Amino acid sequence: MKIGIPKEIKNNESRVGMTPAGVFALTNKNHTVFVQATAGEGSGFFDKDYIEVGATILPTIEDVYAKSEMIVKVKEPIASEYPLIRENQIVFTYFHFASSEPLTKAMIDSKAICIAYETVEDADGSLPLLTPMSEVAGRMSVQQGAKYLEKPVKGRGILLGGVPGVTPGKVLILGAGVVGVQAAKMAAGLGAHVTILDINMKRLRYVNDVLPSHVITGFSSEYVIRQHIKTHDLIIGGVLVKGGKAPKLITRDMLKEMRPGTVVVDVAVDQGGCFETTRATTHEDPTYIIDDVVHYCVANMPGAVPFTSTMALTNVTLMYILKIANLGWEKACENDESLAKGLNIVKGKIVYKELEGIFD
Repeated sequence: MKIGIPKEIKNNESRVGMTPAGVFALTNKNHTVFVQATAGEGSGFFDKDYIEVGATILPTIEDVYAKSEMIVKVKEPIASEYPLIRENQIVFTYFHFASSEPLTKAMIDSKAICIAYETVEDADGSLPLLTPMSEVAGRMSVQQGAKYLEKPVKGRGILLGGVPGVTPGKVLILGAGVVGVQAAKMAAGLGAHVTILDINMKRLRYVNDVLPSHVITGFSSEYVIRQHIKTHDLIIGGVLVKGGKAPKLITRDMLKEMRPGTVVVDVAVDQGGCFETTRATTHEDPTYIIDDVVHYCVANMPGAVPFTSTMALTNVTLMYILKIANLGWEKACENDESLAKGLNIVKGKIVYKELEGIFD
């Protein structure tokens, strides 16, 4: 199969769809891999690295799309890429369709085969291709939140870990999934006071078992959230509805109950966000302030640490890419139920249940 790896063109997106090691695994099976010139440089991989493992370097994104049967990316195609996608072409990437009607309609019109990393699902309900980026984003949410709590960037002026004789900062985490657990690990490691809320008691018991004793678990409800936001310095939204829109757990009126300089980080922004006031931001302009509350809502947080993120992504996607390349998408999905759940739009039709009727 002919596989194309274009350069990511979303704002400040430095990740690339595959490492040279991943390309080697494909060329070693006699597949042809086209890599757009300089596509890997942001992640620390250079054209010569790809050439050494058998890739063909193409000068433009148009060339990569035109010559490839399957496109392997990191982020969803943006408007300038829509016309490049051909009928029956396989596009394997993070799509997050629920957060974008224009993208969904464009992919329907393209009649391409759209396989979304974020909905590939194992038998136990885990999301193997979303997990590594959720791990990165969860850890980064605390790193970024701690930075924006500083006074020069309009935060409360709080050091999360505190110092001897001074109470540490308080972190509230909504959701005890992968993002929430990773955020709690980081915040706890800094010495912050951490509370993590969820409606899944199994997850709360897991958190209670594996995280330090100063990470407090709580059963989530609107009442509980309203009580906690009054006293917490950093609030992290990490809820996930598989393939669907995130619920709005913090409404606009709740901002007035927070102290000025409170920081909210919405890791669910790719799925529409779990704060009513969320709007996607970029690494170039990451924050905005509403009612004296600092919002950090960068839609591609792992793009800020592209070496780590690209390595972690290729570790989990390569197995599926090889299956598709070796067998074709239909046979690969027939043989692998997890991969089949990644099918979102096929030849102009929505085939993923959670997307049906979402923009009607």
